[in-house]
Amino acid sequence: MEPVLQLVNLKKRFRDKIVHDGLNLALEKGEILSLFGGSGTGKSVALRSIIGLERPDSGEIIFQNRDISKLSEKNLIEVRKRVAYVFQNGALFDSMTVEENLAYPLLEHTKLSLEAVKEKIQAMLSLIGMEGSEDLLPASLSGGMQKRVGLARAIILEPEVILYDEPTAGLDPHNTRNLIGIMDKLRKTGKSGLFVTHDIPAALEVSDRIAILYNKKIHVIDTVENIKKSHDPVVQAFIEGSVSA
Repeated sequence: MEPVLQLVNLKKRFRDKIVHDGLNLALEKGEILSLFGGSGTGKSVALRSIIGLERPDSGEIIFQNRDISKLSEKNLIEVRKRVAYVFQNGALFDSMTVEENLAYPLLEHTKLSLEAVKEKIQAMLSLIGMEGSEDLLPASLSGGMQKRVGLARAIILEPEVILYDEPTAGLDPHNTRNLIGIMDKLRKTGKSGLFVTHDIPAALEVSDRIAILYNKKIHVIDTVENIKKSHDPVVQAFIEGSVSA
């Protein structure tokens, strides 16, 4: 199966700090691939590079059979409709209600009727278990609810790939399970997900494969079962929690 998204020999530095030195990664259609790595190793930089918030110094990011790493900001708009970014804090518009937050990308990027927009919003609220919250402002939502609405807004344009940037950070176990459940539902509809996280138990539960970013490259990429059984000391350090993912 041809990957839906590929990072090919990415190199990135910030002044004297080399972050990526030949990063290679392939995301398959309909899978969730989790990316582990120590703090400051460039996990989020990889996600941000995919949608053009960072620019790699060299290498390629292949999506829909073309290198998107050098696209103009104008051309990246189309990519961002197909590749959604779920920010760690939800990134909602504070002055907009839940309904207005969810409507924004539809009104901005589609020609749907207002009735169709409302139908899409209701479908999203049903997916995230927040029916009846349309008129609430972000300030009145819990952290877990804000993250769920942020996820709903990110996917309302029905992207093919979803980039999850530590979405469970700061959540209690109940809200973490809610979010993981939504991610699993999306995978079952054929969405591909790249999941950057410090939450190793959640990643092991929801992922198809695990990749470990170590020493500026992908050290290993394998199925969850093989990662659990691995005797590689780097892998064991992550799984046992002696290295913060």
